[in-house]
Amino acid sequence: MDFSIESLETPALTKAHLSELLFDQIGLNKRESKDMIDAFFDLISDSLVEGNDVKISGFGNFQIRTKAPRPGRNPRTGEAIPIQARRVVTFHASHKLKDQIQGDAAAD
Repeated sequence: MDFSIESLETPALTKAHLSELLFDQIGLNKRESKDMIDAFFDLISDSLVEGNDVKISGFGNFQIRTKAPRPGRNPRTGEAIPIQARRVVTFHASHKLKDQIQGDAAAD
């Protein structure tokens, strides 16, 4: 199934637009479309909050990484400020997605 995002007003693909695509191209009603998109992202978020990686075949991997505390500085004043330890989400695109992106870039 081929989804077109040519009609986007902004370059970002939003949850609302994904929901609209489900409504238009698959035939779900608007409430079902919105609920499905929300449930999908809730599952991803909940899994990441629990510390689990999320792997989407053919798309990529979302991983939780723990960053150690480190010294930093305020760029405006130069004042030293400690940066707290924190968890961050990283995304690594799959080879399939990378190949698709490179194929589109080569066609331009």
